Amino acid sequence: MKHLYIFLFSLLICLNLQGQGLLKGNANYKITYFRSADGKPKEDRNATVVMVLAKQNLISNASILDHKSKYPFEQSMVTKPELILFQLADLNSDKQIATADSTAIGKQTFEFSNETKVILGYTCKKATTVVNSNRIDLWYTTDAGIKAAPTTLGQNLGLVLEQVRNSNSFVTATKIEEVKKVQPIDLAKIGNKLTDGLTYKDQLWKSRFTTLNIFNNEIINFTDKPQSNDSIFRYAGGTVIARKIKFPEFQSNPNVFVDVTEQSNGDAYDRTGSVFIIPTDKPISLLDALKKSVKDLPVYDNGNGKSYQGVVATANYNPVIELMRFFTPFGVGKYNTLKLKDKNWAEKVYYRQDVSELFPLVNGKEAWVAVFIGNYDKGGHKVSLNITLHNGGRPENNKAVILPLFNSTNVMEMAGQEYATMFSSEKGLEVSFILAKDLKDAKLRYITTGHGGWGNGDEFVPRKNTIWLDDKEAFAFTPWRQDCGSYRLSNPASGNFESGLSSSDLSRSNWCPGTVTNPNWISLGDLKAGSHTIKVTIPMGKPEGTSSSAWNVSGVLLGVE
Repeated sequence: MKHLYIFLFSLLICLNLQGQGLLKGNANYKITYFRSADGKPKEDRNATVVMVLAKQNLISNASILDHKSKYPFEQSMVTKPELILFQLADLNSDKQIATADSTAIGKQTFEFSNETKVILGYTCKKATTVVNSNRIDLWYTTDAGIKAAPTTLGQNLGLVLEQVRNSNSFVTATKIEEVKKVQPIDLAKIGNKLTDGLTYKDQLWKSRFTTLNIFNNEIINFTDKPQSNDSIFRYAGGTVIARKIKFPEFQSNPNVFVDVTEQSNGDAYDRTGSVFIIPTDKPISLLDALKKSVKDLPVYDNGNGKSYQGVVATANYNPVIELMRFFTPFGVGKYNTLKLKDKNWAEKVYYRQDVSELFPLVNGKEAWVAVFIGNYDKGGHKVSLNITLHNGGRPENNKAVILPLFNSTNVMEMAGQEYATMFSSEKGLEVSFILAKDLKDAKLRYITTGHGGWGNGDEFVPRKNTIWLDDKEAFAFTPWRQDCGSYRLSNPASGNFESGLSSSDLSRSNWCPGTVTNPNWISLGDLKAGSHTIKVTIPMGKPEGTSSSAWNVSGVLLGVE
C-alpha cells in the first residue's frame, strides 16, 4: 500500500510538469505544494500555495486564498530584493497584526551537497540546515530564474521545490502556473499593524483559544472582616474567594485547562489549595453556608462522635466539584530574600490542570468558581486564576453523566467546618446515590491527600486508600509522592535539617509543596440503574497530643448513559 501511495503521488507530479525552463522574471506565478509523510499524503489536503511576484513572495494556503479559512490564520511575505520577512496574522474579521524581521533570512546557514534529483522537470540540488534539532533538506533549482520556497527557509537559494524534515515529512511542489492578475500586499497598509516579534506570537497564540479571566492577583488571607465587591466575594475569613462566571457554549467537546499562579503575600507555609465549582442545582449549596453559616450544610455522621458538614451528596445537596487540588510552597516570592548558595528562587508558582472531562457541567451555563487556600495569615497568598478552552481534540459525547459524590476538604475550615477525620472509623466516608439509567464505563475521578504534619502524622506516613462499590472492593492503592525534592527552588522558606534535607524535600501522602495533585481514575465498570453505594476507607493514624491526621478526598462519578 505504501508503494501505491508513492506511485500515485509521483504520478500527480508528473501530470503537472511545466516547461522545465527559465521562467519569466516579470511574470506572476502560483506554485502549489502538497504534504506527505512516510510515503502517504497528509490527511489535511489544504495545499501550501506560494504566490511569486516581482517584488514579493507570499506564502499562504489554498483555504486562505479561497476565503474559506477559519480564524485565526497566518501568512508570510518576503520582499525582494531586500529579503525582509513579514508575518501576517488575521485574528478575526476585524483584526490583523504583523511583524517584520530584516535579518531572519540572511542569518540562515546551509550545508550544500552534490546530490541531485529531478522535480517537475528541473534538476534540483540539496541544501541542508537544522532547526530546533530537526534536519531540514531543501531541494532547489537555480534553472527556473526565480527564487521562492514553501516556507521561510531557503528563500534566497533559488526555487525550492521540495522541503524534507527528518527524512520522512515532505512538502513537494506539484504545479507551477503563470497567473495574470495578482494584487500584491500593500506594505503601507500593514505599517500601523506592526508589532515586535514576541508580542505578535503571543497575540496569535492567545487568539487560538478562549480565556476566562477569573481572578487576577487576588489576596487570599485570614481577616476578621473580609471585603467583597460587586463581582468577587470573600468568605470564611477571606480564605475563600468566589465569582460567578458565564461559560461559553461549545458545540464540540473542547480541551479545558485550569491555570493558577500563586506567590506568598506573607504566609510562609505549605497550605492546601483547591479550585472548585459550587453546585447550585439543589435546594442547599455551599454558597448558602458561605453567606450564612456552616450549620446550613447537611451533616455526615459515621459514628465516630464527630459531625462532618457538607462532605457527601444528598437528595438536597451536592458537594463542591473540585477542579484542581494544589499546594502552596514555602514562601515563594515574599521570602526570596532568604538566600542560599546556588539557589535561584522562583518568583511564583504556576499550576496547570486538564479538567476537560468536567466541562459538560458548565457548558453554556453560569457557575460559581472559587479558590480556597487554608491559612491564618493576614498577608496570606496572592493568586490568579484563568480557565482556557481549546477547540478540538476530544470526542463529542452528548450523553455524559457527571455526578459529584463527596469532597471532604474543609474549604470552610476558617468558618468552623470540621477536618476530615472520619477515617478514624472503619465506616470511613460513605455515600449512596441513585442512577436513573444504566451507566456505561463508569469511572470515579478521585483526588486524595493525607495530612498531619508531624513525624507520625499521615502527611509523612503511607496509608492505603480502598474504594468500595456496593460493599465490594473496587480499587485500592497507596498514594505517595517521592519527587518533592524536585521543587526545591519554589520553596525559599522551607526549613533545613541537620541531615542536609529540607522540609520541602520530604516524601508525602500524594502531595508536595508547590505542586498539583493529579486525580486517580478508578474504573467501576458498567452500573445498572438504581441505588448504589461508594465507600472510602483509610487506616488513618491515631492522634498524638493535640495533633491529629486527616484525609482530604474528593470524588466525582463519570460515565455515559
